Formats: sequence, structure tokens, C-alpha cells
Amino acid sequence: MSKERPLISVIIPIYNIKEYLERCVLSVCGQTYDHLEILLVDDGSTDGTGLLCDELAKRDERIRVFHKENGGSSSARNLGISKARGEYLGFVDSDDYISEEMYELLMDAVLRHEVDIAQVGRDEIDAEGNSLPNICTPPEKEDFITSEVFFRELLMHRGDCSFCTKLVSAKMFQGKGFPVGELNEDFKLLIQMLQETRGVVSLPMQAYHVFYRIGSNTRKQDKEDFSRVYGDCVDNADLAVKLVENMEGLGKDSRRDFLKVAMRFGLFQRLEYLLHIPISQMTKNNGQYREICRYVRKHWWDTVKSPYLTKKNKVYLLLFAVAPKGIRVVHRRLKKG
Repeated sequence: MSKERPLISVIIPIYNIKEYLERCVLSVCGQTYDHLEILLVDDGSTDGTGLLCDELAKRDERIRVFHKENGGSSSARNLGISKARGEYLGFVDSDDYISEEMYELLMDAVLRHEVDIAQVGRDEIDAEGNSLPNICTPPEKEDFITSEVFFRELLMHRGDCSFCTKLVSAKMFQGKGFPVGELNEDFKLLIQMLQETRGVVSLPMQAYHVFYRIGSNTRKQDKEDFSRVYGDCVDNADLAVKLVENMEGLGKDSRRDFLKVAMRFGLFQRLEYLLHIPISQMTKNNGQYREICRYVRKHWWDTVKSPYLTKKNKVYLLLFAVAPKGIRVVHRRLKKG
């Protein structure tokens, strides 16, 4: 393959993943699009993963390794972005792997459509090798999606915000990075990027393979993470509303409907928060919890008249507006029963 083709920098944030790292890295090394560099960012691993990174770099001259103190996936990705030499960036989580043609297909789509972002579909596989239900369904055929429509699909929970399934022009990261310390960082960064590009090309195949394992550093399920995840989702919902309010080129009717979609997103994210935080955290001392309860009460009429919330969503939101902690207790008993 000609080296005149654009260079892709594939950034892999790594932390204590020795058992699965080689599979991940080899799947990137084996890409049919071979004009790429692979940046392994060791985020302070303590299990020998850092040494494995160095060993893998000896096998392929395209691999560069960076060791840093532990700071989380976003800080590792951001370091990779700062060191990347490519015109386009891709991201792979260290316990996942990719099909050999993924970046070939993504680059072809980017160049043909002259866009900044292209994406493939993803599937999920558990530790026993079983396929899990799709989070996002890829299109039946290649599809160009305008930024406005893609943003709307994200707010309706039908789009894919993951950067792992995407190839993105490096210029889109100028002055930007993944928010450190947040657990929904992809969504927050992507919706800001969508304001600066005309759209996304979506390809009809699942070329990114998510390996869902218990204890994954990127997919933890403990109670503290639940609170942070859904709290961050609420913050992102508020950002989304502000972006919609400031979007240019929308007609009066389109803006009004888009705001209803954004309102639905904000209410739904708050419902998820109230359904998932530990009951022990539903106290007057929890400022975010109090604010979310106030918001749900304030927007009860928006809940009733929303064309985008389901009847079940509306019932739960209206009940939470009255007695949030009591409803959670009843909800927990019903789930156990």
C-alpha cells in the first residue's frame, strides 16, 4: 500500500489488561490499511502490562509506547492525541479487538465523502463467547447522516457516540480533548464536534468487537460508578440543551421540535439517575439528587405533553416528582418479586 495515503494514529489506552492486550494490539497490527501508527498509552499499570507494551513495540516498528501515572482512560487518550502524528485518529479499548478491514473501509468512506468522521457498527461478546444484544443497529447500506440528524439520534438513544467505532480527522481535536474524570466522555466530546462538521458516514457492518468482561476497567458496574455514570449523563443532557438552543440554521418549527427532543433526553437521563443511584444516596445532603428532583417536579407538564417519552417513562417521572425515595423502595421490591 502506498505510503502517500493518509496516516492513521490508533490510540489504545491501557491499564492492567495483560491477559487481553495482545489480542487487541495484534488486531490493529493486522489491518489491511497498514499506513498507521499504534500508540499504546500505559496508564500506570501494575500487573506487568507495561512490560508487555514494550515487548509488543519490539515486534512492530509502527508501535510507540508511552508510560504515565494513572489518570484514567480520558487522560490516557488525551496523551495519545498530543503525541499522534496521523491526519486521522482512531481509538480502541484495550480489551476489545477489530476486524482486519475496519480502518481500510473507514478511510475509504472518509475520502470518498470528504467528511471528518466515519463509523462502523459494533457487536458485544461476553467472556464465554456469547453474542449480546446490539446496542446500536448499523444501517442496511452505507449512509451519510447530517450532523443535525446524528445529534438528534443520539438524543433519542438510537445513535452510537463511541469514538472506538469511528475514524476522525485529527483537526477535529484541535483545542479539544476527552473530559478527564467523567464516565460519559465520548458523548460530551462528540456532540460538540457535531457542531463543527457537516455529518457522519455510517457503514453497514459490525467491525468493532466489544469484549464485555466482569471487572473491565472501562465497563465497571459498582454502585459508585452507577452514581457517577448517571450523574454525568444528566450534566451531558444539560449541555445538549444548550447546544440545541444555540444551533444555527434551524427553522422555527424545526427548532421547537428539536428542543422537545432535547427535553425528552434531559427528562429520560434524570429518570435513569433516579432509577439507578443507590437508595442510600437519595438524601437531602446529596445536592445533585435534590436538584434532579426539583427539575422533575418543575417539568411535570413537559413530561405529560412530550411526544417522545413512552407512557411508562411518563408514569415513573410523575411518580418520582411526588415521592422519589418511596417509589424507588417500591420499585426495588417489585424487581425482587
